[in-house]
Amino acid sequence: MRKRSKIGLLLALLAAGSMWIYVQLILIPHQRAEEFAKQRPRGNLSDLYPRWLGARELLLHGRHPYGSDITREIQIGYYGRPLDPSRPNDPRDQQAFAYPLYVVFLLAPTVKLPFAVVHTIFVWLLFAITAASVLLWLTAIGSSTSCNAKFMWVLLTLSSFSAVQGLKLQQLSLVVAGLLAGSMCCLARRHFVWAGILLGIASIKPQLVALPSLWLCIWVLGSWRERRPALWGFLLTVAALTSAGELLLPGWIGEFRAACADYYQYTGGGKSVLDVTLTPAVGRIVSVIVVGAFLFLSWRVRRAPEDSAEFQWSFSLCLAVTLVVIPMFAPYNQLLLIPAAMMIVHSIRELWQKSSVTRLLVAGTALAVMFPWIGAVLLVFASMFLSADVVRRAWALPLYSNFAIPVLLLALLLVSRSVLPKPRILRQDTAAE
Repeated sequence: MRKRSKIGLLLALLAAGSMWIYVQLILIPHQRAEEFAKQRPRGNLSDLYPRWLGARELLLHGRHPYGSDITREIQIGYYGRPLDPSRPNDPRDQQAFAYPLYVVFLLAPTVKLPFAVVHTIFVWLLFAITAASVLLWLTAIGSSTSCNAKFMWVLLTLSSFSAVQGLKLQQLSLVVAGLLAGSMCCLARRHFVWAGILLGIASIKPQLVALPSLWLCIWVLGSWRERRPALWGFLLTVAALTSAGELLLPGWIGEFRAACADYYQYTGGGKSVLDVTLTPAVGRIVSVIVVGAFLFLSWRVRRAPEDSAEFQWSFSLCLAVTLVVIPMFAPYNQLLLIPAAMMIVHSIRELWQKSSVTRLLVAGTALAVMFPWIGAVLLVFASMFLSADVVRRAWALPLYSNFAIPVLLLALLLVSRSVLPKPRILRQDTAAE
């Protein structure tokens, strides 16, 4: 057993190192070469920068963060120059301040610092948040894994393409993922008010929090008297953030909606994973069906206690459904699939023994999830024998399973309900209550 554990750790270290080497020495040089050839601008490329600059200009100088003048200044920092509509190869994403205004309250402590300093601090902060979120998810699903297993989960998460991309881009989705993990962990530990507060703060990315918020409402209705503090905590937090934003910039909600509409216009309209894999028309129909099925299943398990496998399964399902129906498919959002992966790993033996169909689904899902690391390892080893130009032509290899991962995990999670493990008791005083 110890020998097997050491081999697993060595393989995980190989996969982790290969992914970071692939991104740093193959993917980024490929992007730079392509942008140079097409004369595309390349500045700091930090997704934090537009939010940070908008927050700084609003809080220090009283300027309108949704204004076109701020958008132009954002482009100078993000791309290195303003975008030029006459240049066909210029990016279409205007990088405008398209977030709820109250995101500035999270960034307020940084607005007096140079962005170079903020950049460094935020990278390490995202590392810490992402690592902590793994441990929080393990707690939320009632896992009692060993220290070695926890280290493996953290290592593989931090070396997943989702995390590496999010860290490189400094994406606030990683913060939201951490807040959602904290919220679900608080629910599992019966800290209902804090669960609602953390979920409310996570609404800085409304598209990622919409379904979890609806799921919370349904779950609270399963035992209103006991669980209602979670809902009140969420609603009061969102109300407080929205009202504070209104005091800071009256009418910001309308400006935010207009910024979102502009975003979808200049990016050609958001597409979900299902839209890409099934065509937009079919994808939208399937999305409605998937959301409807999710709501039905959530209602059926609304009375599940917070220490039960059904509770753990339902919030994992909620996040998996979110990933396949939201109008975006960036890999960094796939960090929200971690609890689904954990639930499946804990039920893997039962799923494998269930039927030949589930065995095929398990094998396909495992291959899709592991393929980015496999692709990275292959490219890194190939770079030892082949020229850089040849290797860079295959730069997309680790991304081939990007759209399959959320769909297959969702399908396997739905199947796993029939083999859910016995509830893991998180409270020692359940009997006394």
